[in-house]
Amino acid sequence: MVGQELRVLISSDTDIVTARQKGREVAAEVGFQFTDLAIIATAISELARNIVRYAKRGEIIIMPAEGGGNRGIRVIARDEGPGIRNVERAMQVGFSTSGSLGLGLPGVRRLMDEFEIDSKVGHGTTVMIEKWRS
Repeated sequence: MVGQELRVLISSDTDIVTARQKGREVAAEVGFQFTDLAIIATAISELARNIVRYAKRGEIIIMPAEGGGNRGIRVIARDEGPGIRNVERAMQVGFSTSGSLGLGLPGVRRLMDEFEIDSKVGHGTTVMIEKWRS
């Protein structure tokens, strides 16, 4: 498993649970401990939930990562949904277009070490996150 990317197609709540479990498995193989496993699973869950809520379907790609002598995990959430009109605003805590608490993307950014988002209206959104072992 280590070194391979794992893809989970996302279109339902069941897929969110699967992505979360697969993320925990890969993170454990990389050597993350209990607290970080929960953090990584939470971040994956938030990204997958956004796919189901806003895009209806997409994918979560999970893989081990290496850089600067560190080991970690990289997760890419990709969809071809409506995209985010104002990414800067979407990254503000409390902003939500769905009536939720607005903690999703800002929360994911806070939990992880690296966070990148690319969204184009009418073409979809890709979020890449990384967590490094400490």
